[in-house]
This record gives sequence, C-alpha cells and structure tokens, in this order.
Amino acid sequence: MRPKAVPRRPLPNSPFNVPDVPPPAVEQFVAGDRASHDKYGLGRVIAVEQDVAVLVDFGTETYRIAAPYAKLVKL
Repeated sequence: MRPKAVPRRPLPNSPFNVPDVPPPAVEQFVAGDRASHDKYGLGRVIAVEQDVAVLVDFGTETYRIAAPYAKLVKL
C-alpha cells in the first residue's frame, strides 16, 4: 500500500510563493459624469448598466463601453 501524497509547502523565499493580488476595483460611473477615452476622446456618461457597461456620448457618436472600462477614465 502506497502512502498518500502530501502537498509540498513552498520555501519562504521561493519565487513561486507569490501572494494573491486582488484585481483593481471597477470604477463607478453615474449619468452626467465627464469621461475621457483613449480612442474616442472626451465625453459625457448618459446611461449606466450597473457593473456591466456605460453609454457615453462623445459628441459625434455614442458608444456602449463594457466593464472594466480599460480605456475610460472618469474626469
């Protein structure tokens, strides 16, 4: 009969012993917020789908930008 395998513990100074880093918080927008997008420029948030997407009016066009809003910054 074989003994059960015991998981090995990494050494305290091991490069594989990396602490888990939580993902950055998703920025919260409300209707009326001003925002800047890397591709589309300056705009105003006109609608919010909670933690899903925002609808932003950039003057010439309106775009729906999905969370986590990688290129959208609140001003």
